[in-house]
Amino acid sequence: MMKLKQIAKEAIPAALDKAAHYRHLNEPAEAESICLDVLEIDPENREALVTLLLALTDQFEDRLAEKVPRALEVLSRLRDGYQKEYYAGVIRERQAKAFLKRALPGSGEAAYGWLREAMKHYDKATEIRRPEDDSAILRWNTCARIIMAEPEVAAQAKQAGE
Repeated sequence: MMKLKQIAKEAIPAALDKAAHYRHLNEPAEAESICLDVLEIDPENREALVTLLLALTDQFEDRLAEKVPRALEVLSRLRDGYQKEYYAGVIRERQAKAFLKRALPGSGEAAYGWLREAMKHYDKATEIRRPEDDSAILRWNTCARIIMAEPEVAAQAKQAGE
């Protein structure tokens, strides 16, 4: 096994900019790697933890079984209550979307369950958000629209009496 090289502490801001850039280029594995390098130097770096969590969720479609537990582990390292709830919602929402893309039997039922769980986290985040931050509301609405628009998911909502 190779020994990885360490980045300089002074290089962390530029490295985090690169990680965000790679996420925007749809190269989440590269962003993940950069975040891991930053966290080797600064294990509590909030920006690196959030970017890593998002980079992991960006990979759910192809590697769901591997990436969900890793995303949940990163989530457990977040200290802020709002962020914990908000990003727990993001994980479940993206998990639901990955199930929907697979279009396997039972995907709609699974997606519905994950979307409802995401919405519960977004509700909790909304209760403790800063007044100017409606991100959790926007994501809750996205989940609701998916439930209403996707036939298999809407059928589950109807069964649940929604």
